[in-house]
Amino acid sequence: MITRRRLVMSTAAVAVAGTAVPAAAATARSRSWSWSLQREADALRDTGVTGVAVRLDTPQGTVTARSGVRDLRSHGPVPEGGYLRLGSTTKTFVATVLLRLVGERRVSLDRTVEELLPGLVRGAGNDGRTITVRHLLRHTSGLPDYVPDVFPEQSAETYFANRWRAYTPAELVRLAVRHRPAFPAGAGWAYSNTNYVLAGLIIERITGRGWEREVADRILRPLGLRHTDTPGTRPFLPHPHTSDYQQFAEGGPLVDTTLPYRPFDSGADGSMTGTARDLNRFFSALAGGRLLAPAELAAMRDTVEVPPGNGHPAGARAGLGLFHTPLSGGGGCLGHSGSGFGYVVETATTLDGRRTVTVSAHSRSADPEQAARQETALRDLIDHALSRGDRDTGIRARGWKR
Repeated sequence: MITRRRLVMSTAAVAVAGTAVPAAAATARSRSWSWSLQREADALRDTGVTGVAVRLDTPQGTVTARSGVRDLRSHGPVPEGGYLRLGSTTKTFVATVLLRLVGERRVSLDRTVEELLPGLVRGAGNDGRTITVRHLLRHTSGLPDYVPDVFPEQSAETYFANRWRAYTPAELVRLAVRHRPAFPAGAGWAYSNTNYVLAGLIIERITGRGWEREVADRILRPLGLRHTDTPGTRPFLPHPHTSDYQQFAEGGPLVDTTLPYRPFDSGADGSMTGTARDLNRFFSALAGGRLLAPAELAAMRDTVEVPPGNGHPAGARAGLGLFHTPLSGGGGCLGHSGSGFGYVVETATTLDGRRTVTVSAHSRSADPEQAARQETALRDLIDHALSRGDRDTGIRARGWKR
């Protein structure tokens, strides 16, 4: 990732050499991008999102935009560089660690869950003997999602009654496998948080240490991601941050849900916190080949189709902890979103990792039409940020293994 500081140093050096035009052009591009991102952040806010933040990192520098308010009490501005709940973006970190272990020959993607976690995935037609590590990371296991068991009624009352309760990973798995699988392992695709609860347990089984330690040692410290954390059940976000608000019923009030819902906000499937700067640096390094060897990165990018009706754009494909999405300007991007009560965070990068954008939206509507407008505005922002960059700089996405 190249920051504004490097941009200033680079243009100064060009000016000393007697050619000021590139510096002027870079400044003009930066101003253009700033205006464009601000306009699209405002458009997302205008769909009813209380607070929006955007960070775009490119070879030319960094551009940010903020819109709306940090909370509905003070109505102060959304803070620069605020801390975020990463939600399911945690899964990309966990998948990266497991693929590092694959590269070290400590585990194979074709090892079964039964071999690694004997006796845990059994019952109601669920069979760990048929489910591999690859199935878990790509969401092709067919395993039921535990979330409906820990949040059975979509209401503010359920949120407040249960938000302090914590389950062990094994307890969550046992809740899930009381239900029949969606399909035999490898025969379909369905997103299930249970897959990554198991992935975290597998990391612990292989290394003797929790997935949190492995993420910290293998990713956070080497990349200098000082503002990214694995807080587990610790409930409070560091300051500064923007408050999150969930509307649980159409026409109902926005409820402050900045505190996490511990039953599904405390494990390997979605508990991490961080900043947009750190997220962009991580995804850029991952796509650029700085975290995984070529064979493991190719395995991560080996995708299957995401069926329609699964909450992903048309043409989306699922890899191992990553999603590939077509761009309107041609080619595609890879990334992962994270969401919970009151927030959505999405990071996407070009396939070479040179342009990376993170968008955070800090409220969610219960009105299906309004929620769809918010989702469209968020995806359009990401698409325009990355597609326009390809046209402006001549970057062409490399091929994607399907």
